[in-house]
Amino acid sequence: MMRRLSCFFVAVALLVLVVPAQSGTLRLAAAGDDAASSDQGQDQSTPSDQGSDQGQSGTDQGQDQSTPGDDTNATKAAPVAIKDIPSAIKALVAEDPDDQMKAVEFLGAAGDARVVPVLQAMASDGLFTTKDSELVYADGGIFRDALTGKEVPGLKSDDLTGVTANNLLRGAIQGVVGQLGLFGPDPSARASAAAALADQPTPEGAAMLRKALANESDSGAKAAMVAALAQFDLADPDPAKRLAAVQSLASSNEPNVRGMLQHLLDTEKDAGVRAAATAAISSMGTRQAFIGVAVNLFEGLSLGSILLLAAIGLSITFGVMGVINMAHGEMIMLGAYSTYVVQQLFVGYLPPSWLDGYLVASLPVAFLVTGFVGIALERGIIRFLYGRPLETLLATWGVSLVLQQLVRTIFGAPNKAVDNPSYMTGGVELIGGAFLTWNRLVILIFCFIVLGVLALVLKRTGFGLHMRAVTQNRDMAAAMGIPTARVDALTFGLGSGIAGIAGVALSQVGNVSPNLGTIYIVDSFMVVVFGGVGSLFGTLAGAMTLGIVNKLLEPVAGAVLGKVVVLVAIILFIQRRPRGLFALKGRSVEG
Repeated sequence: MMRRLSCFFVAVALLVLVVPAQSGTLRLAAAGDDAASSDQGQDQSTPSDQGSDQGQSGTDQGQDQSTPGDDTNATKAAPVAIKDIPSAIKALVAEDPDDQMKAVEFLGAAGDARVVPVLQAMASDGLFTTKDSELVYADGGIFRDALTGKEVPGLKSDDLTGVTANNLLRGAIQGVVGQLGLFGPDPSARASAAAALADQPTPEGAAMLRKALANESDSGAKAAMVAALAQFDLADPDPAKRLAAVQSLASSNEPNVRGMLQHLLDTEKDAGVRAAATAAISSMGTRQAFIGVAVNLFEGLSLGSILLLAAIGLSITFGVMGVINMAHGEMIMLGAYSTYVVQQLFVGYLPPSWLDGYLVASLPVAFLVTGFVGIALERGIIRFLYGRPLETLLATWGVSLVLQQLVRTIFGAPNKAVDNPSYMTGGVELIGGAFLTWNRLVILIFCFIVLGVLALVLKRTGFGLHMRAVTQNRDMAAAMGIPTARVDALTFGLGSGIAGIAGVALSQVGNVSPNLGTIYIVDSFMVVVFGGVGSLFGTLAGAMTLGIVNKLLEPVAGAVLGKVVVLVAIILFIQRRPRGLFALKGRSVEG
């Protein structure tokens, strides 16, 4: 009985598992048979239906043949035909990136610099199509026709569709723009384009250079193109051409040219070419050494001008009054922050065209702010500590900490950027890769102007006469009716105001931070002590000497070791001449 029940349950289980699968298979088979019968029924329709189907298919074929460029029927659009510059410009909006690349290459080979704005606009997402399928590009706040360059008025951003370019296309555009710079109106741009092509030599670049050289009239641009072609010829298989290229490049002062000649010397087998390359490398090395010394001299003068601006005010307060003002660096810092505030006011409340004037407006603001702080410091603290140098040093050091923390509280701890005006941005490239920046050149000139004005104040005004009298003999000046206390306050204010002007200059060569003054306070004291306490000419000589010596030592000993050597030399010098290079009689000396 149990065996029969077991067999019964097994049979039921098999039915449960097998029957649904078979029924599903049967249903699929039935559906397939129904579909087949339906298809057969349709295939066996009336002749008129078949004729209608055939006519429809013929119509579809006719439509496909009549519109081969239709995207709905064609798997790929037909290639864009590029015959001239206008057709190439129109092809920049092609859907196929390959067609866009062909258009860019065609424009580059055409050698017409007028297409540069269009290509630059495309690379920066500034190329658009209008609703009328016209191609325009953005030029500042206006739009121009890509074919004619004329302004297209009345366009709005809603009426335009941007033309996209992938990274590969952007790279090709940059190369083409560089090549087309050979045909631009600016001779310096043509020379730069020639140098850029020489850095990455290609057969196409050589052909472009020869084409540009045939029409070049500017001597500087022509020399750059000849030098670039000579660099191309260094890889020529003909030894005569390589020798001519080496001889042509022997007069160059560019470091990259010397590297190319060195690479040629490492691989060259021709004895004549090797001898010419060796002589050229030796000659270039000598000239570049002199160029390096000249660059270091300029950098030394630039550093000396910064030290001079920072030390002039200290020369007055320390040299004339005998006060060790450890807060002098914070006066420089306040002048730099005054420049930052004036810049922000110009940005927020004045038209953009006035922005370049913020630096000129910062000069009187920084002078007045720091001068007022200096007078308050002298009247409130220092005048009670005359004759006590240690207490004066500690008090002014405490004031410097207070000023730093006050600035952090108001402006925050992060650095503040002060942008250079347009006339102080950039520079000029000299021979041998040396670059002269406008901001440092302007500061160099400005420091001599400040020094000259200060000398006139001291030599040609009543205040200057009183200040010199108090410096030489305070008691006699007081007996002659000179208000010595007033002279002390104004002298301290003048020195602090000049420190504020130094901060304006320093804001143009670096960021503004609460610790800006601590960077220059030690160097300022070294300049004053080395040049001579109270002597403007000594301050000038000391600042320029320390700046030049530091820059000449840096390539040999490094920046840190160079400063250590300078400090040790100053200590030894003071042992022999305690009053410095050009010392004047003063209160501290007499005491």
